[in-house]
Amino acid sequence: MSIQLMVVAAYLPKEVLNKAQKLVLMKIADSADDQTRLARPGLERMMAWAGVGEKQVSTLVTELVGLGLVERVTIGRVGRRAEYRVFPYGVPPIPSTEELAERRRAARQAPTNPRLARSGTPRRRPSSAARTQQDVTARQEVRAAEETARGAGLPQGNPGGATGRVAPGKPSGLPQGNRAGSPGETPSLPPSSSSLPDPPTPTGGVVRDTETRRGQQRTGCAKHAEPVGNCRGCGTNPRAEREEERREAADREHRDQQDWLREFFAEQERRVARSDPQALEMARQRTRELARMGRERGRQAAAKSLQRSGSSQDHPH
Repeated sequence: MSIQLMVVAAYLPKEVLNKAQKLVLMKIADSADDQTRLARPGLERMMAWAGVGEKQVSTLVTELVGLGLVERVTIGRVGRRAEYRVFPYGVPPIPSTEELAERRRAARQAPTNPRLARSGTPRRRPSSAARTQQDVTARQEVRAAEETARGAGLPQGNPGGATGRVAPGKPSGLPQGNRAGSPGETPSLPPSSSSLPDPPTPTGGVVRDTETRRGQQRTGCAKHAEPVGNCRGCGTNPRAEREEERREAADREHRDQQDWLREFFAEQERRVARSDPQALEMARQRTRELARMGRERGRQAAAKSLQRSGSSQDHPH
C-alpha cells in the first residue's frame, strides 16, 4: 500500500484523465509498492472502487496504459492477478496550494466552449469609422440641396456642341403620336385600353357545362342516392380497387397454371399410350385399385366410430 502514490494520482488535473480513470488509477496506486511501484490490485477491487463493470474496468486500464500512467508487467490469467507499474516514466510532484489556486483562476478565465472562442490573432481595424445618425442626416441634406440646385422640370435640350434631333428649348408638351395613315418618322403611341370593346360575358351554356363537369368529378359510387368518390362499404375506394385487381390477376395466373398442368399431363398420357399402351392400362388399373382401397378404409373407419359411439351410449359413466 502506497499512500503517496495514491495522493499523487488524486491530484492529477481533469484535463489529463476523467473521474472513472482517476478512481482506477488511485486503486492501482493504493496497491502499489513504494519502491518498485508494482501493484496487483485485482479486478474485483478495481470494480468496487470505480463502481463500474468488468468490461469497463478493462477499458479504463487500457486507456491508462495509453496515457502512459500505467504499464502492464504481467497479464492476468485464471487464478493469477495481473501486475501493473504505476507512473512508469516518473512520479509527478504533488501540487501546492498556490498551483491549485492558479488552476482554478485559469479554469474561470477559460471560455466555456473552446471551439467557439476567438483565436489569439488581433482583430483587424475597420477601414472607416462607424456611421452615426448625424452622418446620415448630413448626407440627406446634401442630396436635397443638389436636387434643389438642379431644379425640377423637363430637360433643357441637348448638351452644348452635340448634334441631335431634339430642338433646343422647352418642349410645348409630350408627343401626341401620328395620325392614322401618316408616314411620319415619329413612332405612334399605342391606343388606350378604353377604346377596346368590352369582353363578351359568359353565356348560360358555358356555366351549365362547368357545373356538369363539377358534378362528374364528384360522382364515383352509383349505389347511393348521392354518389360519392370514395366509399369503403361498396369497395369503390382506390385501395379496394387495387386489391380486387391483384386478386383477379392472381386467379388468372392460377387458372393458367392449372390449364398448363392438365395439358402437360394429358400430353404425357398420350405419349405413354402411343409408346406403351399396356403400361398405361396398368397405371389406370393401379389408380382404380388405390381409389377402391381408400373408399373401403373410409367405410371401415366410419363403422368403427359408430360402434364406439353405440358402446358409449349403452354403458354410460
